[in-house]
Amino acid sequence: MTTLNEFSSCVAQYDPHALPVTAAQAIVREWATPVTAVERVPLHDALDRVLAEDIISPGDVPAHDNSAMDGYAFRGTALAAAAASDSSTVELTVAGKALAGHPFSGAVAVNQCVRVMTGASMPADCDTVVPQELVTRTGDTIRFAADAVRGGANRRLAGEDLARGSAALLAGRIMRASDLGLIASLGIAEVPVRRRLRVAFFSTGDELRSLGEPLDPGCVYDSNRHTLFAMLRRLNIDPLDLGVVRDQPAALEAALRSAAASADVVLTSGGVSVGEADFTKQLLQTFGDVAFWSLAMRPGRPLAFGRVWSGERPGVGRPALFFGLPGNPVAVMVTFYQIVREALLKMAGATPRPVPVLQAASREVIRKRAGRTEFQRGVAERDAHGQWHVTPTGSQSSGVLSSMSEANCFIVLDHARSDITAGESVDIMLFDGLI
Repeated sequence: MTTLNEFSSCVAQYDPHALPVTAAQAIVREWATPVTAVERVPLHDALDRVLAEDIISPGDVPAHDNSAMDGYAFRGTALAAAAASDSSTVELTVAGKALAGHPFSGAVAVNQCVRVMTGASMPADCDTVVPQELVTRTGDTIRFAADAVRGGANRRLAGEDLARGSAALLAGRIMRASDLGLIASLGIAEVPVRRRLRVAFFSTGDELRSLGEPLDPGCVYDSNRHTLFAMLRRLNIDPLDLGVVRDQPAALEAALRSAAASADVVLTSGGVSVGEADFTKQLLQTFGDVAFWSLAMRPGRPLAFGRVWSGERPGVGRPALFFGLPGNPVAVMVTFYQIVREALLKMAGATPRPVPVLQAASREVIRKRAGRTEFQRGVAERDAHGQWHVTPTGSQSSGVLSSMSEANCFIVLDHARSDITAGESVDIMLFDGLI
């Protein structure tokens, strides 16, 4: 069995003490294996679920040629006849009417037309629709300019949207509202989806208190579990909150084993740095398999990735991927979005899409040390000329969670970059679509 440590050591730029962010992302991506179980759910329950199989269209969409607007359907040869006779006007007799759901079933001669409404089936032999606003009607006779339309205009063809047997949606898609509507248009009432990924998470630290508990001297309320719960719910992942675990080896070991036994992924916050009470690292070296412990990243340097088993040693019991996130609140969010999020989407069976990155001019000087990737919080806005500008949200301390609430983007400063001057271009990653 190949261990994560053995695999990771072969990755370019591997440095267990300060792994570059891109290398860490590559390692995590490689070991994020999609869940295989599939279930069929009613269409109304499929929103935000991951499609497990391609949706194949059972018929043409639309099922028949139909009118794209309100007007009159006729044979396009009438236009050629008018041209041949040097007439600038087409005159036709109205033979009947077609509404959506109520087609006209009679024959239509070359000198006739049918009154049609948007979505109505095209009458037999008709291939062109002249909009009603271009027509003058007197009784059952209509007239319009011969150059008002071309043959075949304003007609939607059968199968124009989807042809019978073609893929309407591909497996790996996270289902959106428009997708549910598309599937309903095919007459499909149930869809195959991957089972929801289950993620267990807990916080570590003797100083942490849950909401509702009194704060003893030197203690703080645990915000990380609530942040993690919200981020997981946004991905439609099944979260399992295991609460706060004290800084005691036996308690941590029991929590890790229990989490591995009941979830696909285990997330912890705190306990992976070099403090005297940080026991998680020691425990994982006993019954886990670790790829890296530290990233060349700010915030988020102390981040562990590996596997943990529910048994007493590696390879025994049920395995789960493990992410040991930092304890500082902002670092938890940054590492989740930059390292964990894509892995969870892949494990859920989705095809992760790259998060758009825009260019913006920095309104301020930004201090940056080369040799690490930084994700600073910023407020981005566009000026009257459409140019993006970004301003850092003051203190970039990883403990200032309010800076995340104030911001609307990450300012992404890559590994090799150093100080940024005012007006210099930087990459920004907008929270919309990410958070």
